[in-house]
Amino acid sequence: MVVYRELSSLCHDLGYSARALYTLSNSVAEHYHDVMIPKANGEQRLLHVPDKFMKSVQKSIARNLLAYEEISPYAMAYRPGGSTRANARPHVGAPMVMKLDVRKFFDHITYPTVKEKVFSSEKYSESNRVLLSVLCVYSHTTPQGAPTSPAISNIIMRDFDNRVGDWCDKRNISYTRYCDDLTFSGEFNPSEVKTFVKEELFKEGFFLNSRKTVVLRNGQRKEITGIVVNEKASVPAEYKKRIRQELFYCQKYGIDEHVKRLGLCESGESYARKLLGRINYVLSVEPENEEMKRGRTNLLLRL
Repeated sequence: MVVYRELSSLCHDLGYSARALYTLSNSVAEHYHDVMIPKANGEQRLLHVPDKFMKSVQKSIARNLLAYEEISPYAMAYRPGGSTRANARPHVGAPMVMKLDVRKFFDHITYPTVKEKVFSSEKYSESNRVLLSVLCVYSHTTPQGAPTSPAISNIIMRDFDNRVGDWCDKRNISYTRYCDDLTFSGEFNPSEVKTFVKEELFKEGFFLNSRKTVVLRNGQRKEITGIVVNEKASVPAEYKKRIRQELFYCQKYGIDEHVKRLGLCESGESYARKLLGRINYVLSVEPENEEMKRGRTNLLLRL
């Protein structure tokens, strides 16, 4: 285990001078700007986005420090091998699925929590703990737009994930967490699981968003992080239908003309590569989908 008692060793591994790090830490608010992005439900999400300098320092912290911290095997986001597909896979074919949501997840990851759980006294001197925590926090919480926030969230949720995962394993319940989305599947009493999770979250300073609790049983479409898991992992039919429509018009009019008809301000090549990305996503979930394979081949021939 690498221990950072001296500031010089920390600066060496991060690639920044002590003066640069402390200057940045003393003017954190000046290095962020607010961005509003649309959410799937039509609402707006506020992101605090760091500027180029702050982002570069945070990327170094994430790459050289946070990447070496242990996280739970139940965490499926922000990790090597993690994905929406990995999150959905354990729940395929289950008779019941329950989805829970952590309310204002990143807002409840505060400076004291980051300092205590991420930059612990076992590995860092007190001054280094303060410095690193300040560099990862904006307005007392972890900003969603910062490169360090995803890794920090997994580290902080490690003990929670392991406790919940062990409890579920003993009851033959599958559990995964993708950021603030908690998914459970199997045969169980939803109220019992929800009560247990609520209590465990409270221990960590988090709260459930009860309005977003979803219980899906046989006869209903069970969709987890954008993937249907009723019988096998598959992409929703409407997503694939949209791709088929776009491929049809690309074939009928040509890519450039189709883009022009849509009124998009981008090149045909740019549009086609985005469409290829969506096709490849479908094939990553459904590798046997011959229709998407043919569509990909035809699109590549037109580039």
